[in-house]
Amino acid sequence: MYEFKLPDLGEGIHEGEILKWYVNEGESIEEDAPLVDVETDKAAVTIPSPKGGTALRLNGGVGDIVTVGQVIAVIGAAGEVPAEAAPDAVPAAAAEAPTAPAEAGVPAAATPPAAVPAHGAGPVPAAPATRRLARELDVDLALVPATGPGGRVTPEDVQQFAAGDAAAPPETEYAAHAASAIPFLDLEPLPDFSQFGDVEIEPLRSIRRKVAHKMVTSMILAPHVAHMDEADVTALEKFRKREKERRKGQPGGNLTLLPFIVKAVTAGLREAKAFNASLDPFREEIIYKKHYHIGIAVDTGRGLVVPVVRDTDRKSIMQISADIEDLAGRAREGKLNVDEMRGGTFTITNVGPLGGTALIPTINYPEVGILGMGRAQEKPVVRDGEIVIRKVLPLTLAFDHRIADGADAARFVTEMIRQLADPNLLLLEA
Repeated sequence: MYEFKLPDLGEGIHEGEILKWYVNEGESIEEDAPLVDVETDKAAVTIPSPKGGTALRLNGGVGDIVTVGQVIAVIGAAGEVPAEAAPDAVPAAAAEAPTAPAEAGVPAAATPPAAVPAHGAGPVPAAPATRRLARELDVDLALVPATGPGGRVTPEDVQQFAAGDAAAPPETEYAAHAASAIPFLDLEPLPDFSQFGDVEIEPLRSIRRKVAHKMVTSMILAPHVAHMDEADVTALEKFRKREKERRKGQPGGNLTLLPFIVKAVTAGLREAKAFNASLDPFREEIIYKKHYHIGIAVDTGRGLVVPVVRDTDRKSIMQISADIEDLAGRAREGKLNVDEMRGGTFTITNVGPLGGTALIPTINYPEVGILGMGRAQEKPVVRDGEIVIRKVLPLTLAFDHRIADGADAARFVTEMIRQLADPNLLLLEA
């Protein structure tokens, strides 16, 4: 009998939702044959059976959440009959996660009962010196009650915890909000909306839940600022349509404006390195990335995913177009690999095909900037004192004001507009 545990599906992935079983209990299955489809917060994956034999037990039904390391299937010898489940068996999807173990080297009295974390989900707010002290004393910061401003763990908190006499924060109105580390933030349960009329309830799962987590993290941690401008793409549109007709049937031949935007963004990032960076709030360092991997937001119907076009500084516009077509197509089919959505340095989101003149996008944290594209349309503009009709593309750059300033954003977008106004400049970039 072989207990198959949900394998590690990639960095940062701890759980997934069961979409489909390819076998029923009691049925035979071959080694490496599809066993189950699991959707993580990044992509849907088909997991093959590690052994051949009979599926004696399948833990979890469609829609259930399973965690990495949890037994999801028991496979026995060919022809073996499943045994009746124990009456007190707990369904895998309902099993509670194990409590965190006490840190080695810390006195038993120092650990709160059942090692309950003293903070909510996410990083514990603490200064680098405090973190260093915690490492030296072998203390888990997540277990240390905080008394500092905004729920911040202080060196004194760590020392008291290590000595075994840590006390809960004072019962003040301030301390009541310390768990969130945000003053005045007090989340209350929603009312029962069914008392006002009919409702429909859908669990927040997989990709949609990951989007929710990412957006809240981004909006709380990164001070958002938006810089808006318009690009005259009249000449570029003529060039694009001509090349699209000429290259019909070739890889990337379905030319849209997006690969040109990617190339213009890459050119801008080379000149404005602050927008190709990330800020480490714990180490208090800015990491400037010298590679250019551009994320493309794709609406999949199940939620927003951001596949990454890599090394855009080394690729031609046609190569970038082919990559976008491939990644976007497989994203909508749920066939992207986890690695194809990691490592982005800057993101582009395009609502133009769906409508809307402009948008203010949310930064794909921990990146610094995201470019939002509206719908390119003909507009009357003034050129050399005369009113003419030009094709105008609205652009919005949302960025993290901790790293970049308004002047940086203006220069970055101005360089992009200059590139988009003249197709020859973009060709030189290729």
